[in-house]
Amino acid sequence: MSTSPRDERDSFERIYAVTAQVPRGQVATYGDIAVIVGDGCDARVVGHALGALGARADSVPWQRVINRTGGISTSGYGQREALEAEGVDFDEHGHVRMEAHHWTGPAEAWVRAHGFQPLPPRAAKRTDAQLNLF
Repeated sequence: MSTSPRDERDSFERIYAVTAQVPRGQVATYGDIAVIVGDGCDARVVGHALGALGARADSVPWQRVINRTGGISTSGYGQREALEAEGVDFDEHGHVRMEAHHWTGPAEAWVRAHGFQPLPPRAAKRTDAQLNLF
């Protein structure tokens, strides 16, 4: 099912609204944004929307949206530098340290007031390697 240009613009506006909620020093994945937007949005649509920002790139914090592994998947010149300027740390492989900077989603009141979906809680990662052996 194809969407009309108006539907696409509306979807992009919803993506921009959610992206604007990601605070300085934190990052969200394309998939996170898609889950919050809902209504059949997927990570690819989020990528297309952010790629279509044009002059609005100055007002929507597109640099805070990265891939699910913590990598920068755009040719977005300056994305890493912009994130580092906000205090986002990268590991030796050039990936964001997700355990320190992965956004947990917008406030529940904001989600309800704007007709979005909350991000489901992420499972806590086990840090004790010895326990992971059993």
